[in-house]
Amino acid sequence: MDVKNGQKKSGFVTLIGRPNVGKSTLMNHLIGQKIAITSAKPQTTRNRIQTVYTDGRGQIVFLDTPGIHKAKNRLGEYMVNVAEHTLAEVDVVLWLVEPSLFIGAGERHIAEQLNKVKQPVILVINKIDTLKDPQEILAFIDAYKDICPFAEIVPVSALKKKNTDMLTDLIFQYLPYGPQFYDEDTVTDQPMRQIAAELVREKALRLLEEEVPHGIAVTIEKMSERKNGMMDIEATIICERDSHKGIIIGKGGSMLKRIGSAARREMEEMMEAKVNLQLWVKVRKEWRDSELLMKNYGYREER
Repeated sequence: MDVKNGQKKSGFVTLIGRPNVGKSTLMNHLIGQKIAITSAKPQTTRNRIQTVYTDGRGQIVFLDTPGIHKAKNRLGEYMVNVAEHTLAEVDVVLWLVEPSLFIGAGERHIAEQLNKVKQPVILVINKIDTLKDPQEILAFIDAYKDICPFAEIVPVSALKKKNTDMLTDLIFQYLPYGPQFYDEDTVTDQPMRQIAAELVREKALRLLEEEVPHGIAVTIEKMSERKNGMMDIEATIICERDSHKGIIIGKGGSMLKRIGSAARREMEEMMEAKVNLQLWVKVRKEWRDSELLMKNYGYREER
């Protein structure tokens, strides 16, 4: 056990990167439990999600952030602000990239931000399971190694859990000694209402057509527990256009039923209780450019 005068290690680690590089998938695997929603569509994570990993060595508090991208609306600006805001608050930065020899404008923008921070930066080259020849990884390491003064460069597969234990070991090496921030059984600071809303949004992201998902938000109108332990949850899916409302509901309500069934199953696993989930759909035109509506749906600017 890596202790010093009886003290364990404890600190904050942020995961940053372009949209859809696998930050949420990696974080879920590192803590050993699904908290952040995942999707093949970019910009899935919108808020900063805090999760906790504790073992004999100490405690790592992970901050999963929205992907850093060129903002197209007020919601996009909010998401980028959330991601960049966390850099100054943490002890270690994990920068996730995909295996590629091409370093685009998005990655160079992130590198500019990282060259300003004093904390150790670990480059995580994710999705190595997609490589035909494992030796290819050497070329990708060579392409990135001089863009930032990295503390470490680690190739991983979040999906296949390859090298994730090694990554946890390296994170602990760079964390300071100190008391734990959370109880040992804490896994996330997210309230159950927010997790439930995100599960509905995840299922919508996975099932809906390409143009709809970026324009949806989910709010929980009611969450209560019956005497027999069953949870009653009422949620509203917010969309921006009347045509999107029709797609979300589907013919005879078929799509809404699919979204609800998939979300309910996962809620029941997470809450270890039966769930009665009711879904509604409302149109709020251009909500992603309305500061008031964004706040109402849980997207509040960090100062």
